Amino acid sequence: MNERGGAPLLSMRQISKRFGAVEALSGVDFEVRAHEVVALVGDNGAGKSTLARMVSGVLQPDAGIIEIEGQQVSISSPSVAHEMRIATVFQDLALADNLDVTANLFLGHELRENGMLQDGRMEQITRDVLAKLASRIPSVRTPLSALSAGQRQSVAIARTLIGDPRLVVLDEPTAALSAVQTAEVLTHIERLRDLGLGVILISHNMTDVRAVSDRIEVLRHGRNNGSFDASRTSFEEILAAITGATHVEPGLRSVG
Repeated sequence: MNERGGAPLLSMRQISKRFGAVEALSGVDFEVRAHEVVALVGDNGAGKSTLARMVSGVLQPDAGIIEIEGQQVSISSPSVAHEMRIATVFQDLALADNLDVTANLFLGHELRENGMLQDGRMEQITRDVLAKLASRIPSVRTPLSALSAGQRQSVAIARTLIGDPRLVVLDEPTAALSAVQTAEVLTHIERLRDLGLGVILISHNMTDVRAVSDRIEVLRHGRNNGSFDASRTSFEEILAAITGATHVEPGLRSVG
């Protein structure tokens, strides 16, 4: 794992969000640095997806501060997140089955010159991106409908690199994948870190989380309930924080 230092790439402080009478997040602190994979874990309803949707611009906090490389920002929409070089892969992937790999990577951002599509250039960029991820997709011209679930996830992750991101959010990227497919996706996540990106990994699979994460942040009932060094933390410690067997008092960050 790479060394990390300097100011956080993303810093979220005292983030709160309500949906009517439901308090989804209350005073949550969260940060991720370049060259770092931070897992965001917790039971259903813990607030993971709400926090991720704030990073991606889908939701805005009711209170709290968000900073990108030390500068306070408002991520007011997905397009603003894109401009800030934040990419998100949600569980639905949003891929087009009738299009090939290249067309999916550039969907909505096609390269043109004098009004003509630059097919050759887009195919070469696609090959380069897949090579960076060590992807096993056989051809950039393969239609998505002919790919496995793991290969589709590879395409979705590869598409994030087209926009030269500095931060990538991955929402349950290994859900419903086979062991072989999961191993390939975890390799992609490690490659994103090696390329210098910050990665937020949302997952229920603690084996996957501990395999690739540098740090594990636990949410419980919309509040921080533990910050762990993934390399020195047992499964039991993480589970205890998720279930509430251990509890972090307000103002404290670590139970590990």
